[in-house]
Amino acid sequence: MINGLGAIKFPALYKGEIMAKKENISVQASLKHQRERDRQPVRGKFIFHEVPGGSMSFNFKKYKEDDVERFDMVDGEIYTIPLGVAKHLNKNCSYPVHSFTLDDNGRPLQKIGQMVRRCSFQSLEFIDTDDLTPVGSAGIVTVENVL
Repeated sequence: MINGLGAIKFPALYKGEIMAKKENISVQASLKHQRERDRQPVRGKFIFHEVPGGSMSFNFKKYKEDDVERFDMVDGEIYTIPLGVAKHLNKNCSYPVHSFTLDDNGRPLQKIGQMVRRCSFQSLEFIDTDDLTPVGSAGIVTVENVL
């Protein structure tokens, strides 16, 4: 009804709602597949670059369905951990070292000169993925910001 007594839904709206539901289902299926892949065990060596011979403890939870897991690792030891944790150690455990220079006009420039890795995980198994490649291994990416 149009006279304020009700709303009329057109077929195009129904189609849009159905398409949104299909996209949501495909995203959920993709996340489920990625979660299963991240749970695959990987055997490798933990390297603590920041404190050679030291130990590191951290908690990890990536997906809302997962429980929080605690990992205690010692430099040089071999562990079997989930692939998602290995990716985290190689991709997210670094910090930038900023450098400051002047451009041609004398204005200060801020840039990331290098990324310093705190720790990494070297896989001892063959895995058909580039996800375990450490962040700083492909060269330095320079990001500049004019102040």
